[in-house]
Amino acid sequence: MLFLCPIGGEILRKLKNYKPTKFKAKDSYYDKEYADFAVAFIESLCHTKGTWAGKRFELMDWQEQIIRDLFGILKPNGYRQFNTAYIEIPKKNGKSELAAAVALLLTCGDGEQRAEVYSAAADRQQASIVFDVAADMVRMCPALNKRVKILASQKRLIYEPTNSFYQVLSAEAYSKHGFNVHGVVFDELHSQPNRKLYDVLTKGSGDARMQPLFFLITTAGTDTHSICYEVHQKAQDIIDGRKIDPTFYPVIFGADDNEDWTSPKVWKKCNPSLGETIGMDKVKTACESAKQNPSEENSFRQLRLNQWVKQAVRWMPMDKWDKCSFAVDENNLCGRVCYGGLDLSSTTDITAFVLVFPPLDEEDKYVILPYFWIPEDTLDLLVKRDHVPYDVWERQGYLQTTEGNVIHYGYIEKFIEKLGERFNIREIAFDRWGAVQMVQNLEGMGFTVVPFGQGFKDMSPPTKELMKLTLEQRIAHGGHPVLRWNMDNIFVRTDPAGNIKADKEKSTEKIDGAIATIMALDRAIRCGNDNGDSVYNHRGILFI
Repeated sequence: MLFLCPIGGEILRKLKNYKPTKFKAKDSYYDKEYADFAVAFIESLCHTKGTWAGKRFELMDWQEQIIRDLFGILKPNGYRQFNTAYIEIPKKNGKSELAAAVALLLTCGDGEQRAEVYSAAADRQQASIVFDVAADMVRMCPALNKRVKILASQKRLIYEPTNSFYQVLSAEAYSKHGFNVHGVVFDELHSQPNRKLYDVLTKGSGDARMQPLFFLITTAGTDTHSICYEVHQKAQDIIDGRKIDPTFYPVIFGADDNEDWTSPKVWKKCNPSLGETIGMDKVKTACESAKQNPSEENSFRQLRLNQWVKQAVRWMPMDKWDKCSFAVDENNLCGRVCYGGLDLSSTTDITAFVLVFPPLDEEDKYVILPYFWIPEDTLDLLVKRDHVPYDVWERQGYLQTTEGNVIHYGYIEKFIEKLGERFNIREIAFDRWGAVQMVQNLEGMGFTVVPFGQGFKDMSPPTKELMKLTLEQRIAHGGHPVLRWNMDNIFVRTDPAGNIKADKEKSTEKIDGAIATIMALDRAIRCGNDNGDSVYNHRGILFI
């Protein structure tokens, strides 16, 4: 239940009839006095930025819900139930001010002697954002200003009555052990380059404290192998009931993958401060810009709708790719000319071999026939590590396993040899790195094997052709789920001349099948069903 409260001429959504979170443990209880104190402490502070600067910090409904849950729900021993709070929310919803208020509450209002509270982020500058807000809040609050010493050059606040401090950590802090943490405010966890700082601050550093609080607040990121995504997954599992952790408090404001990212209803769902700290007009403008420029779509979805997008820039429009899911029957392809692309992964990862069949006439399509392998013994491990349903794909026949814990190249060679008996494989293109032995073996079987450079010069023309053929619905891939996943993972780099190529470093998940497809497509376009001239020689390189 909500009601509206005026603040400085503005209308602010307030919480009414508070109900404890569904994550409250059975033996825990809600202490209204403790919760009221936390709310009152924060609401004695002032806003520091924008049109509300200098006005009292009135908690909005969603903010007050979080504060009451964290500080009012106690265990039977009287200490807080939740030690870790994960708040994932789009930008401009007032998260920095809430984080600063929580930091000050832990430092000055929690009754902890010599409390150590830290502000942490990917770098000192990012960590300082929350600290600077907190320092301004202290300056604007007479009661705190008398009792808090601000060491601006050191990015440190000292609450003198309890000798507690609030300190910004440098990026190198993870190397300095010996923390006795009472509170940590982790801002923009998604931008952490690795997990070192997170582990040092959260693993054992608060053991000497009775009720430490790790306040993690972030927008969604792009790296699904990061510490933030790991915590995000845990939060989502707890929300969905797949995991239970009574010490972990999850809050995720975001859109589901299948929701319409252009819908104002979805915007309101994802942005709890919409109409308060963030204007509807600004979100609408950003959306219109993303509609006009597809490269901005992922940025909009990540920052405004809090979606974990695959990369910063989506290359392949998956709705267009899905429209090319024309049926592919291997039996109808027997004896036809085709070209192979081979992308060997590391020995413990996925390996891809893709055949591309050039069209027989103008009405025909380029047919894509992909094959994938992973080591049998690492199947379950890869499912857990990558959060990808390799096991399901294997059961469905879209993915094969090779014996042992590394890729069995001999098995793949024999498999390709059998394919050569069914199809007229004219050439096999391969990444010249790491494939020397297999190439020699394939040549020994009678295949024509051609090295394929991975730079802009070689990759750009077929990559642009793949996009063109997809948009024209002139390819048929049968809706192969592993290949679709690879295509969805592609991040593209562009050089000053407008050439493009898939960037393996930036693509956070597997793109082996996509690379193999691009290489095979190049040979199919150049050579076709005969050994005629390249299509590139007739009309030049496309610039899309």
